[in-house]
Amino acid sequence: YLNPRFDPAEIEKERGVIIEEINMYEDTPARRVGEVLMSLVYGDQPAGWDVGGRKEIVRRLGREDFLRYRTERYVAAGTVVVVAGAFDKKRVTEQVRTFFGSLPRRRVAAKPKTHERQAAPRAISAYKDSGQSHLAFGFRAFDLFDRRRYALDVLADLLGGGMSSRLFKRVREELGAAYYIDADAELYLDHGIFTIGAGVDHGKIETVMSVILEECRRTRDELVPLAELQRVKDHMAGGIILGLETSDALAGYYGGQEILTKKLLPPETIIDRIRKTTAAEVRAAARAVFRGNRLNFAVIGPYRGTKSFRKILKL
Repeated sequence: YLNPRFDPAEIEKERGVIIEEINMYEDTPARRVGEVLMSLVYGDQPAGWDVGGRKEIVRRLGREDFLRYRTERYVAAGTVVVVAGAFDKKRVTEQVRTFFGSLPRRRVAAKPKTHERQAAPRAISAYKDSGQSHLAFGFRAFDLFDRRRYALDVLADLLGGGMSSRLFKRVREELGAAYYIDADAELYLDHGIFTIGAGVDHGKIETVMSVILEECRRTRDELVPLAELQRVKDHMAGGIILGLETSDALAGYYGGQEILTKKLLPPETIIDRIRKTTAAEVRAAARAVFRGNRLNFAVIGPYRGTKSFRKILKL
């Protein structure tokens, strides 16, 4: 981190590794469909780009590109050192100052603002002669500073947060149409997206799409019963506690907060805010997000175009 060599020979070897990693993801439609969705929602800007990049760009990157990037980004203001576990705070703080004190003290390069504009539902397909259709819905949401974020997290768990969720019961248990189906709220510095993804039988894809949108409308129109809401909250609280049992998970938890929000909230505070979320707040979040002008749909499978799916994309 502090004294990289950027050996051209090592860069060349790593270039091949990254290209093969991109190839692997392209052959993994359950993951790839999320990248196709993001490109549809955000287009040609950082929020819409694949994290791995495009192969033609990876092939032409040189040592000077990495040096330029490091000069812009690897500065004191853009560096966070997180330590979690059993340690001497005073000693570790001194070590961090010793090792990282030489980092440049200039401003970190600014993040480009994410631009959003949508007037109607959008859809995209990527052809693949696969044995299963992989679909993803994406609804434009809000950033991670929004007070509705906890209600949106509860909504995601209600719809697709495990084997007791509404979509798992209807799509997998009742229809037998999918192996996996999940929902997630992905919130960032200046934008956010609520996603629902599934791998389904080709012959049942339109039925599954209709059921997913039906359940979205249901959360928008009806209050969640209190017993079901309590079950969701208990599930989320348990997941947070279990997810932070290891030191590296705890480091990631606090490091992410420091980098993104500059405000450290202990797990107990997050759990408390989830438990205080009301059924009315969950419904309000659904009403804010589940709208036609926020709806996006991506699918990977043996499809040439999206005409047959567009008639279903109505909220």
